[in-house]
Amino acid sequence: MIDVEVFLAALIIFIGSFVQSSIGFGLAIVAAPFLFLLSPDYVPAPITLVALVLSIANAYRYRSNISLKGLGAAIIGRIPGTVAGGALLLWVDAKSLSLFLGLSVLIAVAVSLLPVRIAPTTPRMLMAGFLSGFMGTSTAIGGPPLALLLQHEQANLIRANLSAFFIVSCILSLLVQGYTGHMSWHHFMLTLPLIPAMLLGYWLATRYVEHVSNHHIRMASLCICSLSGIGAIVLYWMS
Repeated sequence: MIDVEVFLAALIIFIGSFVQSSIGFGLAIVAAPFLFLLSPDYVPAPITLVALVLSIANAYRYRSNISLKGLGAAIIGRIPGTVAGGALLLWVDAKSLSLFLGLSVLIAVAVSLLPVRIAPTTPRMLMAGFLSGFMGTSTAIGGPPLALLLQHEQANLIRANLSAFFIVSCILSLLVQGYTGHMSWHHFMLTLPLIPAMLLGYWLATRYVEHVSNHHIRMASLCICSLSGIGAIVLYWMS
């Protein structure tokens, strides 16, 4: 008999993985609020584990486009941001985390829609790394700050460098999540059924992404993000 919760979680991961493999980020921002609605146990550790595997796959695929020069500052900023995000996990309960998660998603969507071109200077990469660490560790949504800085770069460069950054980010987040008790054997077992769905989303994106408009993919993902963020906030008010 099919476990409905596991099936829905896998479907959400499939969609998020397809989006991230297509535009460079989006797994967590699409999936985290919906997974939180299914069970708070899915956020942040299981989705971070899935993101780690997906980031390794995408970084390998676009490895020729990785530029370590710009990533250095972002990774340095990521370290204190990870610690701050871990502290938040110790201070807030699941209900408050739901509100923070929803607001983070909606803010990320709003910022992504702004017609502003922000150059990825070293200080900005440092700050983006910090914000990514804070959001990624506490809610598993760490992509938007860095993606915003890189959004006007060449598509494969965005995919490659975000993926490389996410590998380091996910490892740091998992270490902190483990220390705070948010990463355990239970969370690992929750993750296992999600890996095949993630790989399927990745595979589908690699086959068809060149035939789909990046603009349409971006607009669709922002709509999904908005709905998921609103859903997390509604859950906060209903609980």
